[in-house]
Amino acid sequence: QAQLVESGGGLVQAGGSLRLSCAASRSIFNGNAMGWYRQSPGKQREAVASISSDGGITTYADGVKGRFTISRDNARNTVYLRMSSLLPEDTGVYYCYARSGWTNYWGQGTQVTVSS
Repeated sequence: QAQLVESGGGLVQAGGSLRLSCAASRSIFNGNAMGWYRQSPGKQREAVASISSDGGITTYADGVKGRFTISRDNARNTVYLRMSSLLPEDTGVYYCYARSGWTNYWGQGTQVTVSS
């Protein structure tokens, strides 16, 4: 069964750090690009970061470049999002996804709240 489970969200002060994790079932992790979106209050869901299946290519939204780092551990079927220098505007629900051909699989989301 295809499954993505996020963890690591929470409440942090501005300037702080969090690391999100997304554990995926092997069937949707192997050989697929992974990434993170976020849904901030009053905004549309936006892409935050992505990583290719072998980890060699990463992309970031302009607003998180230099502050967020995406990585993956193929032995653990897990993708990570390290977030540093967090800003109040980073607040939102963060969703992990796996892209398999024309199909995207989604996790249930994890809440990140950054207080000023």
